Amino acid sequence: MRSSDVTAPIFDLLQQQLAPVDSADQPHAPNAPVRSLGLSHGVLVLEVQPSALLAVVRRLKGEFAFDVFLDVTAVDWPDDALRFEVVRHFYSTTHKVRVRLKERVSEAEPLVDTLIDLYGSAHYMERECHDMYGIRFRGNDDLRPILLYEGFQGHPLRKDYPKQKEQPLVPYRPPQGALVR
Repeated sequence: MRSSDVTAPIFDLLQQQLAPVDSADQPHAPNAPVRSLGLSHGVLVLEVQPSALLAVVRRLKGEFAFDVFLDVTAVDWPDDALRFEVVRHFYSTTHKVRVRLKERVSEAEPLVDTLIDLYGSAHYMERECHDMYGIRFRGNDDLRPILLYEGFQGHPLRKDYPKQKEQPLVPYRPPQGALVR
């Protein structure tokens, strides 16, 4: 079974278990944990409420065997009220498929939950997302720069970041213990 196989049984099961309520007698609930569900490029895509993220991810890992957290990134939609779309990808080594979770947050409060307690590798990926977009992760107490240097101003993957911006000069500091000639 490949991730491009959109008829994968796990996709059907996820759609049955996690799909938002949407029928003639019971309209879509605006506070449902999963706002929308669909397929894109052979990957199941779920847009989740930020408040429901941890519960949905626990189910993906515990009930549906999505045992690998692949990455976290963001998409910047500067004209939208919920400017940032935080995107996480998971993989199931059991089912050999991927799933994508998306959640939207505002520029005024770009805060989402961390996944460190479920996937240890989230620690580093969340630092990168914080560097590039300024997304903060509730529960990750170490959001030091991982790709940028201390003192870097701004978040370079935001669409309003000025391409020609000059960063402050940082004095060279040789690594501790290094021989200086």
